[in-house]
This record gives sequence, C-alpha cells and structure tokens, in this order.
Amino acid sequence: MSARDRLEVAARLVNEAGGQIVGRTRLQKVAYLTQLAGLGGDFAFEYRHYGPFSEDLASGMEIASGLGLVREEENRAVWGGRYSIYHATDRTPFATENERHHFVTEAAKMGAIELELAATAAFLYDHEGVGRDGNGDPWAETARRKPEKAADGRLERAKVAYRTLRAIQTPTPLPAIA
Repeated sequence: MSARDRLEVAARLVNEAGGQIVGRTRLQKVAYLTQLAGLGGDFAFEYRHYGPFSEDLASGMEIASGLGLVREEENRAVWGGRYSIYHATDRTPFATENERHHFVTEAAKMGAIELELAATAAFLYDHEGVGRDGNGDPWAETARRKPEKAADGRLERAKVAYRTLRAIQTPTPLPAIA
C-alpha cells in the first residue's frame, strides 16, 4: 500500500465514523480493530501505554490534515491534557465498502475507555499470543496492565463491545477472546 493510499484509508475512517472522531486514542483503536478485521489498512502497530499504537497512522493523520483530507481541531481537556477532534472535510474520501463503514461506525460509537480495553485485549492476543494455547487470558492481562481503567464495570462493558464488533461480518473475524 502506498503512502498516499494509507493517508486516504486513515482519513476515510473519519467519514465512516459519521464525519468526526473524538480523540487520537479512539482513532488509533478504531483503525487497529478495523485492520485486524481485514477491512483495510496497512499500519504497523505496537503496544504503548494506551494499547495498540501506529506511528504511521499518527503521522499520516497529520499529513492528511495538512492536505485538507481531514481537519484536526486541538482542544484542552478539563484536566489539562490535550485532545484532538478529527472532522471530515469536502476532500475526505468516502467509504466504499458497506461492511467497513458499518464496522467503523460501531467501533467509533463505543466508549473511549471500553474501546481502548477491547483493542488492548485483541492486540495482546494477536501480537503477543496471550490467550493462545492456554497461554493466559488477554482480558485478565488487560486488567492487570490497566487496573484503573478496567475497574467499575468497564472491562465487562469492553467485552460486550468487543462481542458486538465480532458479530459484524468481516473478511477476517476478530479473534474469539470474549
């Protein structure tokens, strides 16, 4: 996949999510799960503090913003941190595959923390082998790595959200971890 194709795939996520994605973390997790489901993308992901992260995707969205394929609005959160809202523009590529559009729409609607937990569990299974061949439980490992985020029923809600995404017909079914 060419660099230009990757830019368009990344920018198209914004249109498929209803014209807006709030948060860089949400963008990363939606892109990761979409790619894991075989619905496009050729981004290299690695594990970081917030779960799967692609430097290629992050820099691609910066370039896409500079080219006007998306508009990035940076804001300051109440707690002092910064976050971005990505908006579709009249130059944002449109979704062409119905199943991809449906998947991205559903993923983008999920709570940010639940989406992060679900993507982390899937990443641990797919990239680190946690949960394969009796090698642990990716949900338990996610809770161990993110105890504050997994608390208060969020891990259970993340499992429900993941099962919702798994139920969507995709070229590559998401791993059966839930």
